[in-house]
Amino acid sequence: MTNLLWLCLVLWISTATLFTTSSAMPPSNPIKCNDINSNCQLSNSYGVWGDRQTCHAPNIVYPTTEEQLRQELANANKNNLKVKIVTKFSHTIPKLACPSNSKNSLFISTEKYDSTIDINMERLTVTTDGGVGLRKLIDTIEKAGLSLVASTYWEGVTVAGVISTGAHGSSWWGKGGAIHDHVIGLNLIVPVNENEGYAKIIKLTPQDPLFNAAKVSLGLLGIISKVTFQLEPAFKRSITLNFTNDSGIEDEFMEHARKNEFGDIQWYPSRQIAVYRYDNRVPLNTPGDALNDFLGFQSNPILVSKFVRAAEKGFENTRNVGGKCTMASFFVAYKKLIANGLKNNKLIFTGYPVVGHQGKMQSSGSCLYSSSIDITSTCAWDPTINGLFFYESTAILPSSKFGNFIRDVKKLRDLVKPENMCGVDIYNGFLFRFIKASDAYLGQGEDSVVVDFNYYRASDALTPRFNQDIWEEIEQMAFLKYGAKPHWAKNRNVAFVDVQKKYPKFNKFVAAMVQLDPKNMFSSEWSDEILFGKQEDFKGDGCALEGMCICSEDRHCSPSKGYFCKPGLVYQQAHVCRFSSISIFNKLNKHFM
Repeated sequence: MTNLLWLCLVLWISTATLFTTSSAMPPSNPIKCNDINSNCQLSNSYGVWGDRQTCHAPNIVYPTTEEQLRQELANANKNNLKVKIVTKFSHTIPKLACPSNSKNSLFISTEKYDSTIDINMERLTVTTDGGVGLRKLIDTIEKAGLSLVASTYWEGVTVAGVISTGAHGSSWWGKGGAIHDHVIGLNLIVPVNENEGYAKIIKLTPQDPLFNAAKVSLGLLGIISKVTFQLEPAFKRSITLNFTNDSGIEDEFMEHARKNEFGDIQWYPSRQIAVYRYDNRVPLNTPGDALNDFLGFQSNPILVSKFVRAAEKGFENTRNVGGKCTMASFFVAYKKLIANGLKNNKLIFTGYPVVGHQGKMQSSGSCLYSSSIDITSTCAWDPTINGLFFYESTAILPSSKFGNFIRDVKKLRDLVKPENMCGVDIYNGFLFRFIKASDAYLGQGEDSVVVDFNYYRASDALTPRFNQDIWEEIEQMAFLKYGAKPHWAKNRNVAFVDVQKKYPKFNKFVAAMVQLDPKNMFSSEWSDEILFGKQEDFKGDGCALEGMCICSEDRHCSPSKGYFCKPGLVYQQAHVCRFSSISIFNKLNKHFM
């Protein structure tokens, strides 16, 4: 199997290099309706929600102007409908976009509300429709000789969606890496009483009391129809990736963030490798016309994506550490070879530093774009191809606690042996990014480090995962021991337990909800589950396997398959599902005695 794996991975190098220079089959639309705009079901970009339940509404509408948005909300309010705003991307993992399971609900899509991008050259601002995609916005700004300083690494998001969930890039400089902190104005469409026409548009600026609630609002305050960003004169960026030993990351991360405006760190714990991204702005006349085409967001041949998933699934089922580590070693080496997708001349990587315009370096997502010819490649996680399927945990830790968190993860790695962490290195290891303290009520209250890590998700909800106790312990270590805040658009449900206690201004956000949406039109049991951290109310057999609960009894794991609820190894207050052949042997003995 290992020899076959190596052969297929080598083929992947050659085919991926060819395919990523062209367009790919686009991801499928997240909205599927049985009839025209009725009986509609919403999925996220991975095709499966955290609880694997469906998300649906009887009808969907597609307004094209701000006034049409207002009219649709007014009509919904008049008819006592629950409302959720959906986009053409649906890249949020929790079910924030799902309405209550009732016949009295409506999807309002911003897919066709994306025509207006107004740039004010004198004030260095841009005002855009909420449904405009990030790539369209960036390209328009760059053509005007300006730059948007902060953006997400993934460009498959809309303007309103990206600020609603607190999405970010990486920077402790200036206003920081969180996009909502570069917003200087927004329009919000809210429900009102009959005398006012059932819905109205309110314009918010930083001076308004509601502004800091609306910047990160999770779609719970109203419809964000217009957003105004502060811009800067156009600039270029120079990037160098340094693949080195991971011995000092817990002590060096802070200095790295302070010295590099857009720097980040990628950590592969099983390989004991840290990748320091030296990323800073340079003058426009600096030679270079590069492109950041991040490897993970490139189109992949469908057959290769399916094979990689099948190989990892096979290693999971056979508990094959060596197979997983072979994959991890290969992928890390390949990322080093091609600079993780940086391309000096927009075609291939030829050497450091890689210099390019801000608009081509700050965000990527080439697998999004369609071609009528190429139907053999797509985003590797496209749910229609049975390709990659994984969890994405993202914790926002105060910088003062981050070093100790890494020390604990290293202790755990050394205790379980590094090879048992190969699973996370098949994806992107741990990615550390930096965001500044924010005034947003649901933003981070101090300079913070965001750590992302992806790991295998089983095809079946009741199938336990190889070494899942390791990732559960790290997850609980971050969110419980170190009090990390969850990224609102990512994570398994357990990350949101008691989340309201982590935000000093949480009550102010709830007060804004009551003021702007007194009938709870935009709330649902799903959004309440996330916002108010009610996951522990729903404990059933196997609930801990997919992060729907933290285990407290063996039945929350999978005792029939040898997984039992055990304390953590380093963070002993954690409760994790750990495989134990001895425990299952003892249970069998008792059964036959």
